[in-house]
Amino acid sequence: MKKIFSSVFLVLILIISSSPAYAAQANIKIKVDGKHVVTDVNPETKNNRTMVPLRVISENLGATVNWSDSQVTLTKSNIRVILKLNSNTVVKNGQKVLLDVKPYLKNGRIFVPLRFLAETFDCNVDYKDLTVNVITKPLVINGVEVKAILYEYHMTMGGVVERIKGNAYIEEMYNIFVKNKGSKVKEPLNFTWSFHSTIPGGYYKGGQFDFIDQEGKSIKQFDLYTLVQTFGETLPDPKVLIYDATDDQWYLFNDASSNSIYQLIETASKNGFKTIIENTVP
Repeated sequence: MKKIFSSVFLVLILIISSSPAYAAQANIKIKVDGKHVVTDVNPETKNNRTMVPLRVISENLGATVNWSDSQVTLTKSNIRVILKLNSNTVVKNGQKVLLDVKPYLKNGRIFVPLRFLAETFDCNVDYKDLTVNVITKPLVINGVEVKAILYEYHMTMGGVVERIKGNAYIEEMYNIFVKNKGSKVKEPLNFTWSFHSTIPGGYYKGGQFDFIDQEGKSIKQFDLYTLVQTFGETLPDPKVLIYDATDDQWYLFNDASSNSIYQLIETASKNGFKTIIENTVP
């Protein structure tokens, strides 16, 4: 009798462990715009909802995450979302929204319902074959969809061209350029690609950002310039400028916006949305 009971119990375990519900719990994969997103903790199911670690997914949707005293604030462009651990109530742009599964903390990571997160930032979500596909909307400039950004920068010898994909990264970088450019200014007297060949008071180009279409043609180009100063010297000129190459116009910019651009590039690289397509640095 004991042998029969043990055999039945073993069969039940095998059936449960091989069932779709169990497999989904352990093997759920997430893709954003076709790119597999790697997380340090696995997504899981709870109350028939796919729960995902908040920060890595939010980053790939172009959102910034701030966490303080069990309260999390997500920001992206004109969207601001506030949620609390173990609370069903979320505040989006001042309006309350109820979640069917409370955010919770596990293994040092905040888990939230993936569908809520994706739809909050205007994405489509599809679940098939244990893979959650999050599709974001492409940026459209002058009626043309942007496929990628070509990011070029130069070093002492040679230069590097990188391709940045991911609709959320592209849109957020474009918005930073457009929304934070200041007043029009005259072309600087001295500007160049190389930091070492620029005199103090001149500007060096830290990066060229070319928004390209499906055929690789440029739709919009911004060049980011930084003021060259000697150690301990304070110059009255603006520290950062951008050049709108498409319109042939210079604008004031600021350090915070410049840092945000480079932070997005770093995040895109970390999550696999940046690839090197040319490198002439010896």
